[in-house]
Amino acid sequence: MTILGISAFYHDSAAALIVDGKIVAAAQEERFTRKKQDASFPVNAVRFCLDFANIKLENIDSIAFYDKPLLKFERLLETYYAFAPSGFVSFHKAVPVWLREKLFHKREIRNGLAEISDSKEAKKIPIRFPDHHLSHAASAFYPSPFEDSAIVTIDGVGEWSTASIGKGSGKNIEMLATMNFPHSVGLLYSAFTYYLGFEVNKGEYKMMGLAPYGDPEGERTAKYVKLITETLVTIYDDGSIWLDQQYFNYATGLRMAKDDKWEKVFGLKKRDPKDEMLSEHCDMALAIQQVTEDIFLKMAATAKEKTGCKNICLAGGVALNSVANGKLIDSELFDEVYIQPAAGDAGGAVGAALAAYHIFAEKERTTIRPDAMSGALLGSGYSDQEIESALNSKGIAFSKAKTEDELAGRVSNLIVEANVIGWFQGRMEFGPRALGCRSIIADARNPEMQKKVNLKIKFRESFRPFAPILLEEDLQRYFDVKLPSPYMLQVHKWKDEWHNPLPENYTGLPWLEKLDIVRSEFASVAHVDMSGRIQTVSKKSNPKMHLLLSKMKEKTGHGLTINTSFNVNNEPIVCSPEDAINGFLNTEMDVLAIGSYIALKSEQ
Repeated sequence: MTILGISAFYHDSAAALIVDGKIVAAAQEERFTRKKQDASFPVNAVRFCLDFANIKLENIDSIAFYDKPLLKFERLLETYYAFAPSGFVSFHKAVPVWLREKLFHKREIRNGLAEISDSKEAKKIPIRFPDHHLSHAASAFYPSPFEDSAIVTIDGVGEWSTASIGKGSGKNIEMLATMNFPHSVGLLYSAFTYYLGFEVNKGEYKMMGLAPYGDPEGERTAKYVKLITETLVTIYDDGSIWLDQQYFNYATGLRMAKDDKWEKVFGLKKRDPKDEMLSEHCDMALAIQQVTEDIFLKMAATAKEKTGCKNICLAGGVALNSVANGKLIDSELFDEVYIQPAAGDAGGAVGAALAAYHIFAEKERTTIRPDAMSGALLGSGYSDQEIESALNSKGIAFSKAKTEDELAGRVSNLIVEANVIGWFQGRMEFGPRALGCRSIIADARNPEMQKKVNLKIKFRESFRPFAPILLEEDLQRYFDVKLPSPYMLQVHKWKDEWHNPLPENYTGLPWLEKLDIVRSEFASVAHVDMSGRIQTVSKKSNPKMHLLLSKMKEKTGHGLTINTSFNVNNEPIVCSPEDAINGFLNTEMDVLAIGSYIALKSEQ
């Protein structure tokens, strides 16, 4: 049985292909169109999935779309009615689009698929519409290694639901509790993203990276937490929340928050993206991060109470908050925690297809360890012949390594010599993180690397942290954590032995001064609060990266490097060899290691 999963029309459009319950291929449309978070119908991603599996569209048994458009339209109309007469401008903009396009998703899906095949058989393929949070829940539980598990999904909003608690058992998922719009943890977090001058649905991870620059012991941070919890949001013991809508504008407006009211509450103007970042902004980011973690942990505890399960699965955009994930794991509330690596809407394509297979078609489920996501390496891959052709067409000077051992040896030497490497190997990752196949890597011991890679290669804010990628077998050497982190979705503190002495007033220093202090032997991947967003690599999950890190360990004593996505600011992660070559040529990247080939910038 073959099922095509699709998410589209809002943001992070994607496609996934399930064959007899196995996730064969999955990719986001943005990687092919080069439009960040592309919302259009994922015709390129669908075509890739079918081509990879050598399956024609006509041979697909069913299609699953990741939410219910009619139910979402109902929420839209009821919300405008409840808030009337306010929101007319937004209503006037939104409803015609719905009546013209979004309300008729089945037609739009058929039209999109017609670009691939216009045959009569393709037009007859049945389309399923599992609801949004069921798709999220299915994306986490079915690939997990657990026979039964609590499931928590948290995001902005699906149809009505903004968070849900469920229980997975065998092939079944039972939804036990939901929280409904307009009360939403994701939208609360996004409102602060907006107020701090970042783009909603794109800048939340920037705000999470900014939060550690706030003062955790400062009076201002504590004041902001108090104002948030006493003015904007009521948090109940079970993790449910109530947002006071007089301070928010997302329900029917064109902005997330009511700027004038927030300014009165916090005594701080909304930050324009061009404005200087102040310590006040860092403290505000830290405050909302702390509030989010509190809600997140309360929801998890409720899930444990309702399900009685030892394990938990997480999905939804808020499950990408790796700091909160780390706090949950450190709490030891659950024996094991599994997080869908594409936890946002893109992962809904996988979840919708799996829900169609296990729930609608009632097919049995087999669990495997570590999971059924194949390390999230589900995207396109390229042969050496295709790569060499691309290099020659661009006039790139290169040399070829005869073996993988030679490639890893040469690249590790270049890293030790303070070069920044574009690393393009194997199949592309599915989800927002580069996991060692479409990555930029560099020496984590070099204190200058954070600024160099941010400003000269990624063209982004200097405060943005980098993740350490390390050998799974060495995890406990650096971090006091038991569970591996293959998908870069956990933040934990480095062990004390890797801390450098800090000034007595360190937490209260102006935020940019913290960035200049060498906090650790691994300064480029030890964040200002001495945490790291860990990615562990096993020999099974990514043998080429494991070999490279092993070579680094032979040369330096440490099997770890910087890992960040191979892209520049506001562009998707590279997909094709041509994308990688353009990234190499248009930045101050020193080396491109692509397939068996090595190109040096100095030789171009």
